[in-house]
Amino acid sequence: MSVDHRSVDQSWLADLRASLAEDFATQTARLRELTELNDDTGDPSEAHNRAALLVATRRTIEQITGALSRISDGTYGACEKCGQNIPAERLEILPHARFCVPCQAKHDG
Repeated sequence: MSVDHRSVDQSWLADLRASLAEDFATQTARLRELTELNDDTGDPSEAHNRAALLVATRRTIEQITGALSRISDGTYGACEKCGQNIPAERLEILPHARFCVPCQAKHDG
């Protein structure tokens, strides 16, 4: 089953938008907490872990923002590379997916 990005179920999209907005708020709060931490314990591994969490959180926020933008402009569910529909199963597992599986493999490759 593929998602036709021109006629995606509006109820499903509304639920997805709400879920992504909630995730965005959660990740933004997490980013704020991570950036406000001033506890320099002198432990290099803690500093490394905090830096890794900052990078991962920022990446997640970018992915969520991108998905919300694609929903808003009506391109959600279309592969950014080939324009084909991204399968609904992929979008359910990875709601911020920008590419279909073959194009993602080429992009990562």
